[in-house]
Amino acid sequence: MEHGGIPGRDAVQQKGWWRANRFLVLRRISQLAILALFLLGPLAAVWIVKGNLASSVVLETVPLTDPLVLLQVLVSGHLPETAAIIGALIVLGFYLLVGGRVYCSWVCPINIVTDVAEWLRCRLNIRGSANISTSTRNWLLGAILLVAGVSGSVAWELINPVSMVYRGLVFGMGLAWGIVVAVFLLDLFVSRRAWCGRLCPVGAFYGMVGQVAVVRVSAIRREQCDDCMDCFAVCPEHQVIKPALKGAEKGLGPVITSGHCTNCGRCIDVCPQDVFEFTTRFSNSRLAVSGINPKREVSS
Repeated sequence: MEHGGIPGRDAVQQKGWWRANRFLVLRRISQLAILALFLLGPLAAVWIVKGNLASSVVLETVPLTDPLVLLQVLVSGHLPETAAIIGALIVLGFYLLVGGRVYCSWVCPINIVTDVAEWLRCRLNIRGSANISTSTRNWLLGAILLVAGVSGSVAWELINPVSMVYRGLVFGMGLAWGIVVAVFLLDLFVSRRAWCGRLCPVGAFYGMVGQVAVVRVSAIRREQCDDCMDCFAVCPEHQVIKPALKGAEKGLGPVITSGHCTNCGRCIDVCPQDVFEFTTRFSNSRLAVSGINPKREVSS
């Protein structure tokens, strides 16, 4: 049954506040903890991590490199150091396991800004939204690689909002404040989830990585869905839910396999019927072997 209330309100009543918000809270802890680790060195001289999200070293030993940054270096015609290649392989392997766009929902500090904008849109009942295609981020991804090839430099990192925020927190925000405010106003007034869902080339790249990631959200109890639509309301990439939730008649299993799913867990939080949970992309096969029919019709 569809309702027009605040998403998650029924879940709080039925499951309690913690179970209706646990993944949101854990994501905030993760985002702020990662930010703190990078800032401990320059601000407090505690060097657990040196560098930033583009390239860093943990405990003077483990290199970590953003695979997109490495790709730009290669396209620009430069030969990266061995440590950078190893670091990119470590990061890529991690996201191939847990989901590429986990970076967007559990790591990226800009996600906090866009989530606040979305929260305000809901509370202020702002409905207007410009029609920005989700494919725009793919074009922008191609553009930053083209610029890298033409300029011979990783030019994107000069204007990447995430990189600007990290530099700003260490050396003074300056122009970074303008970028953060621009992203916030864009999401609040121009288009819902405009930056993360429609424009960010980093999200586009990690969406491609997520196409084959192992850890997935599944509508494993989709027959219990009462069409309250709370999951669609909170999902930053709501188009990924329908095939898993309503695809039984098309022979589709309950696992959300789209690489654009951020594995944020909000659909799990706000569903009062506990339709969703974290599984793996192999869950469809497991359900079939166990005798549970993943094609069972969804009650409406």
